[in-house]
Amino acid sequence: MSSTNNVEAKVADMCCASCGIAEVDETKQLKKCDDCDLVRYCSDKCQEDHRPNHEAVCKERATELRQDILFRQPESTHLGDCPICFLPLSLDPNKFVSYYCCSKVICHGCTAANMMRQKKEGLPDGCPFCRQLYSKTQEETNRQKKKRIEANDPMALRDKGRTHYFDGDYERAFEYCSKAAELGDMEAHCYLYMMYEAGLGVEKDKGKETYHLEVAAIGGHPRARHSLGCNEVGLAFQEDSDIILNRAVKHWIIAAKLGDDDSIVRLTEGFKDGFVSKEEFASALRGHQAAVDATKSPQREEAEKLVPPRY
Repeated sequence: MSSTNNVEAKVADMCCASCGIAEVDETKQLKKCDDCDLVRYCSDKCQEDHRPNHEAVCKERATELRQDILFRQPESTHLGDCPICFLPLSLDPNKFVSYYCCSKVICHGCTAANMMRQKKEGLPDGCPFCRQLYSKTQEETNRQKKKRIEANDPMALRDKGRTHYFDGDYERAFEYCSKAAELGDMEAHCYLYMMYEAGLGVEKDKGKETYHLEVAAIGGHPRARHSLGCNEVGLAFQEDSDIILNRAVKHWIIAAKLGDDDSIVRLTEGFKDGFVSKEEFASALRGHQAAVDATKSPQREEAEKLVPPRY
């Protein structure tokens, strides 16, 4: 693009796409189109008036941006790091503990270290993070959970939704999981995906099903990412499309690099069948091993046989 075109594009970016009014200073700022980020408007009315002229380009650009985000490798899984030792949490649910008192997920290494400290110092059993004493009765535990739900804690809301889900009360499950998802809980998005997929508590909706699965995948949920790959490969063979098949492979590579074992299995099968290249397979194997190794520590290895799961 020439320097003249660059100047023209910059000037256009500083003007309302509908009425042409220019952005003068902080008192008269234009807002970008939320979907495509290509144009600016001085008011909601101008945005609405310009919609017919902009809609096609906006959708195309929004799709491009969405794809860029969708296939970006997350920095970590949806579980993140243990807030005490700051090492990545394992995907194995038997290697971490969820605490309702503070809604923290603690690795077994830190849980075991806290138990040994309490025993050595003669202290009562309590949370390794916030130090609150463990509930002695189920009634006390329920009060604790209720308090976290009333505080709009995402983990507590999702857990309540999960309880209703497995009890078969899908309408309540949808209610709680929707709230948790709005607050950024990736696991809640997975439950919403399953409900839209099977029509549990809601009408089946392929669009919303895919949306929640993609949000969870973007948020670093390996199982959601793996499922996206499985969905894509089924569609690829149905439509005989190499492009869609390549998308499936990309999803599995991303999931594998987050430590997902099932995606490694799928990539191994794909490598044998010839639609996963040697370079892709090798990259996925290296990434998977690195992700698994990052969750290990001597403290965690010592704790594996000492700390029972506590959910």
